[in-house]
Amino acid sequence: MEALIPVINKLQDVFNTVGADIIQLPQIAVVGTQSSGKSSVLESLVGRDLLPRGTGVVTRRPLILQLVHVDPGDVRKSDDSGREGEEWGKFLHTKNTIYTDFDDIRQEIENETERVSGNNKGISDEPIHLKIFSPHVVNLTLVDLPGITKVPVGDQPKDIEIQIRELILKHISNPNSIILAVTAANTDMATSEALKVAREVDPDGRRTLAVVTKLDLMDAGTDAMDVLMGRVIPVKLGLIGVVNRSQLDINNKKSVADAIRDEHAFLQKKYPSLATRNGTKYLARTLNRLLMHHIRDCLPELKTRINVLAAQYQSLLSSYGEPVEDQSATLLQLITKFAAEYCNTIEGTAKYIETAELCGGARICYIFHETFGRTLESVDPLGGLNTIDILTAIRNATGPRPSLFVPEVSFELLVKKQVKRLEEPSLRCVELVHEEMQRIIQHCSNYSTQELQRFPKLHEAIVEVVTSLLRKRLPITNEMVHNLVAIELAYINTKHPDFADACGVMNNNIEEQRRNRMRELPTAVPREKPVPVARKLSSREQRDCEVIERLIKSYFLIVRKNIQDSVPKAVMHFLVNHVKDSLQSELVGQLYKSGLLNDLLTESEDMAQRRKEAADMLQALQKASQVIAEIRETHLW
Repeated sequence: MEALIPVINKLQDVFNTVGADIIQLPQIAVVGTQSSGKSSVLESLVGRDLLPRGTGVVTRRPLILQLVHVDPGDVRKSDDSGREGEEWGKFLHTKNTIYTDFDDIRQEIENETERVSGNNKGISDEPIHLKIFSPHVVNLTLVDLPGITKVPVGDQPKDIEIQIRELILKHISNPNSIILAVTAANTDMATSEALKVAREVDPDGRRTLAVVTKLDLMDAGTDAMDVLMGRVIPVKLGLIGVVNRSQLDINNKKSVADAIRDEHAFLQKKYPSLATRNGTKYLARTLNRLLMHHIRDCLPELKTRINVLAAQYQSLLSSYGEPVEDQSATLLQLITKFAAEYCNTIEGTAKYIETAELCGGARICYIFHETFGRTLESVDPLGGLNTIDILTAIRNATGPRPSLFVPEVSFELLVKKQVKRLEEPSLRCVELVHEEMQRIIQHCSNYSTQELQRFPKLHEAIVEVVTSLLRKRLPITNEMVHNLVAIELAYINTKHPDFADACGVMNNNIEEQRRNRMRELPTAVPREKPVPVARKLSSREQRDCEVIERLIKSYFLIVRKNIQDSVPKAVMHFLVNHVKDSLQSELVGQLYKSGLLNDLLTESEDMAQRRKEAADMLQALQKASQVIAEIRETHLW
């Protein structure tokens, strides 16, 4: 199980190289108020002076400290000056530089903090990564965070308290982290900011360990017995008391080893019953044990998350495509693919079938048979005609002579007027199909040929060419539909087979009229005014109107049937099929030119950057997956 912490350290290194925090790795975050002794606790765990010390705000950037235990017999590292040491450190930002002098490490931390955060108390959330290799440490990963503060000093912004709080919450919100809440013993535990912040993200206290510092600085006559026994504030993972070096000890160069020895003596004297369960060494062992168990619990979920992310980034990288090498072939391939996808969407064989709404050929079919068909059926054969209009037309068609029979001219005149009403819905049908053909372009761009998103200029050019082709075919199709109606108007075929029945009715009526007329010839024809609406029609006028109405209705239905059949055929031939057949040749003719290659195949500005980031992240995830795969099941228990 000891092997688990180095595995997490390896994962940390892998993801640090790509600067990503998409995976939340198990680690220990140190939280506390300013000058509560957080850095001192860390130094005690390392056993060396390596962190900047002083009063006020000293830690101004998160420090991710990886402690790696090495056997004393391991090959010793040497720094650039040739000095050897059994303990050494490495920073991520200085790559392979090895530090054996811990004063240099401290100086480098100060320099790196000032480089990013400035030299006047400002803070930054960009972490410093430090690895310490030593035979005197246990395997641990710790994060030293800036201390909680209330009042801005120096050039700190007014919202410094909020900034630090957000920075701390960012690290401790990670459900895979253990919170080390540091509180000074000479303050009241009930007022501990560290425990308050920890409780916000870990209300059950399942991953919070409390550390009580400065046990030697308590007021005379008081002790921390109740606190250390957990009687004041119970913490599930426990409370551990430690004694740090004072600032005077640090100034006098008192070593950490001496301080730990003095701490042990102090605990034996002051808290003999608790001495074995407090102190820096016990804290180090406890942290090591907690971290190992925590990693063991997190590992299965971590493995799953890494595999899921690797699959997602693989898919993302595929969608970005490979960098273009052969421009001509790429352009031709993209044009061909778009044209094929456009035609397939019309035919209904597209790879991506729309489920939210009708699209492509299905929509065109719906326009023909539902929208256009219903619109034609809703047109009343006698709409806009009343009995008086028909009667007036009959009388006007006879001229000055009174007629014995219903004149044919009146029928033609009235039926043409009604047939003309079919032209508007027919042209509207062409317009709807044209709009759908336009929408198919967007559909193909969004779903099918994602490669086009890489080349915005090529996408725009393709849209322009297809739109132009559709625009060119629209007036031709409209003219054809207009002609279909004009053809029906040009010749009223009263010999149409379906019209025979209606003619038979009309002939019977004429015979009847003639017989009635012969019987009822008047002696004189009085001069009449145009028939007013309110006048009651004579039986002869009634019959004439009925005959004309019946004939108009019968002939209109024949024409409507023809139009309902011929308009979709004309639209398919002149617009849909023509565009399908000539789309590829039109695209190739307009776009496949050597002078346009560079311009059309220019990637969007951030595409290359996104491809590189996705490739780096995928590589890191694959490496992380290998690292986890190396763990044997026996290591887990």
